[in-house]
Amino acid sequence: MIEKIKDNVLFKGLTREEIELCLKCSDAKLKDYRKNQIIFSQMDPPKALYVLLQGSVAVCKDTPEGRRYIVTNIEEKDIFGEAFVFLKKADYNSYVLANTDSAVLAIPKEYFFTTCDKSCNAHSAIIQNMLGILAQKVYLLNNKVQLLTSGSLKQRIVKYLLENCNNKKYVKLTMNREQLSAYLNVTRPSLSRELIKMQEDGLIEVDRDMVKIVDMDKLSSSF
Repeated sequence: MIEKIKDNVLFKGLTREEIELCLKCSDAKLKDYRKNQIIFSQMDPPKALYVLLQGSVAVCKDTPEGRRYIVTNIEEKDIFGEAFVFLKKADYNSYVLANTDSAVLAIPKEYFFTTCDKSCNAHSAIIQNMLGILAQKVYLLNNKVQLLTSGSLKQRIVKYLLENCNNKKYVKLTMNREQLSAYLNVTRPSLSRELIKMQEDGLIEVDRDMVKIVDMDKLSSSF
């Protein structure tokens, strides 16, 4: 378990021994879930922060008609449920289920509010790391708000590409086409049509999960 979480940003800067001490001090529990099993429901009171050690889980909501839609997918080594650790809400506004057989580490939320009697540096470091995680998520959400208010679909795509391209003018897509269309708040066919048009206009070249910016000046001017 330590090998799976030592590179997680929550435990950044901690030694293996310090991680073991924190897990023991926090009374963290390792839990296994079968595919399609609910990890927590909308009616559950928030009690823990979760670290996904193995598998894949989905944050979901149901429409009034009972149709499930996925808010986001959580992949191995990521954390979830962290916002509700600090919000004074009686229950969750979404539920999480396992996409595959999964292993999850549950750290009781009380651990993040005060340090233990020993006032160990490792405990303080985890709290600081948690603040950094929340700050990063606020930053990303602000970026997404700016992205979604950028105007046309083409302008949103351009903004996304410009913000994520490397110095060689390549963008590696970390989301599949369905996830990216949801992120940009458009349908998948609309996204595909616009990418094809941008490629025909000589702005980009798309090869599976890699996008090459062919004409940076022309692409930037279209934003």
